[in-house]
Amino acid sequence: MPVARRSKPMTRHLRRLAAVAGTILLAACTQPAPQILGTLEYERITLPSPAAERIVAIAVHEGERVAEAQVLLQLDVSYTQALLDADQAQIAAQEQVLRELQAGPRSEAIARAKAQVASAEANARNARSELKRVQELARKAYFSATDLDRARTAATAAEAQLDVAKASLTELQRGTRPEQVAQAEATLAAAQARRLAEQVVLDKLTVRAPRAGVVDAIPYKLGDQAPVGAPLTILLVGDAPYARIYVPATQRMLIEVGDAVTVRVAGKALQGKVRMIRSEPVFTPYYALVGEDATRLSYLAEVALAPDQADLPAGLPVQVELGGTPQ
Repeated sequence: MPVARRSKPMTRHLRRLAAVAGTILLAACTQPAPQILGTLEYERITLPSPAAERIVAIAVHEGERVAEAQVLLQLDVSYTQALLDADQAQIAAQEQVLRELQAGPRSEAIARAKAQVASAEANARNARSELKRVQELARKAYFSATDLDRARTAATAAEAQLDVAKASLTELQRGTRPEQVAQAEATLAAAQARRLAEQVVLDKLTVRAPRAGVVDAIPYKLGDQAPVGAPLTILLVGDAPYARIYVPATQRMLIEVGDAVTVRVAGKALQGKVRMIRSEPVFTPYYALVGEDATRLSYLAEVALAPDQADLPAGLPVQVELGGTPQ
């Protein structure tokens, strides 16, 4: 049976299509990896002013590397120290009040109260005897009704004075009420809390570095009085910088957290790993626009670098290549 043969024009057409496909594949393979622009950044720590006090000393300068707990600057402590001293005096006075209440009445006060009771009893006996005598004489018409009323009033007053003296003695003998002790303890605790708060503020007036890092900025100068909450010092901290990049919306599907990328900065090609990508898009900064970015929307992302790159300064422009390894 005869075998059908392809015509020469058809063979040439297939070869041409294969050549075009090969060219397209070669162009796709040699196309450079997508690049994303950004800047080199460090973690920043802002140390706010704890009180509106004057800066009396600055111990560091911008760009200096500092250790943890190193003194950066000093604020005036005069006013806060005076408040602390007043709190301490109030605590001392309240402690004595509490001790007095806990100790209870002095024995001398109880003895005086007993003497007052004895005196009131004697006065009451005399008043009762006088009333009885006046009543007998009044029946014989030797005293008038007015004299009798006066004697009754004197006896009643004497009995009342005796009751007051006995009540005062009983109060002293029973000691201090527990409610009074509790009130004194609460007042002392409040004074101690005020002292603690003032001590915290006093300690903060000596501004120290919470972590080792580099002094990025000291906005206020010697003699300035910064308002409460104003930044006194800004530190750059961390073992290494990171690249803050803006991923165009057209390339968002090409990058995920954990991806290894190439970071080009200051003529170096470094390995990095994507550690964060924001879910909300933002408008791309002008310096990060790449090619034909029609939407101008991008996703903020961060790329971590190795700790051995800690000598790189902040603010350097970077280029991040998706995929590949540094050449």
